[in-house]
This record gives sequence, C-alpha cells and structure tokens, in this order.
Amino acid sequence: MMGDLFAGIEPYGWWLIAAILLASAEMLAPGVFLIWIAIAAAATGVFAATTPIDTAGQFILFAVLALISVYAGRSWYNAHPVDAEDDMLNDRVARLIGDTVRVVAPIVDGRGRVRVADSEWSARGPDAPVGAQVVIVGCDSGCLIVEPKIAPPTDQNLPAAR
Repeated sequence: MMGDLFAGIEPYGWWLIAAILLASAEMLAPGVFLIWIAIAAAATGVFAATTPIDTAGQFILFAVLALISVYAGRSWYNAHPVDAEDDMLNDRVARLIGDTVRVVAPIVDGRGRVRVADSEWSARGPDAPVGAQVVIVGCDSGCLIVEPKIAPPTDQNLPAAR
C-alpha cells in the first residue's frame, strides 16, 4: 500500500519534495545554508519537469545548481551583512571590559587572579593585594588585563566653596 503511494511520483516530484523538506529544515534549524540547497533542488525539479533529462543528468544538474546557489547566497550575505543588535553577543571577554572585579590571588610582578562572577581568571596588571578592586580594561590570550579602580571623588575630597 505504501509502495503504491510513492510509485506514481515522477522524478521531478522527488526533487520538489526534497526542496520542500530542505526549506522546512531550514526553518526549523536556521543556518542560512539549507535554503540554498532547497533552491537548487526546486530548480532541478522544475527543469526535470519541463525537459527530458535522465537521472544522472538530474544529479549533475543538482550538483552544479547547488554550487551556484550556495556561492550566490554567500556572495549576497557578504555584500549585505546582517547587523547584530549586540556586537558582543558571543564575545564574553568583550562584555567584561569595564567591569569591576575583586583580586583573589595577589597580583605580584604583574600576574595574579581575579574573580569574575562565579569563576576565576588569570589577570595581568599593576601589583594589587587580595581583596582589591580592579577594572578589566582588556584581554590577551585568555588573560584579563586589569587596572586599579579609581575611587570616585567624595564630598570630603572636594575643595570647599568660597
């Protein structure tokens, strides 16, 4: 019974089914790649429906169209980059710059450790005792670069008004 259902599908129909499945997969797991293969499958299906072409020719056509489609898609995305709402979305270290952290292993001779949230990171910067607050100013090879936190001026430090 199931064999009868699929027996009547022409070769071009399989290409169109493949195109629909690939496009659906792209919607379920977006990666901006399967859609270009789906376009190649759809074009192969349309070509196979309108032109007498054997199975080997269909696969060769599909391979060529897939290469062209993926290349065209990549070219288009390179020419029209998608602006991210957050440029630092996947750059954890860049998100840390400007944060104040506490020294957990003294910074001696320019090297020590700091606590960032619930983890400890290697740090480089001016000597600082345990418990000192420092500000992250950069990163080099997974080692945070820190500087002493400068206390904001208080009313006691301001000159008296005359």
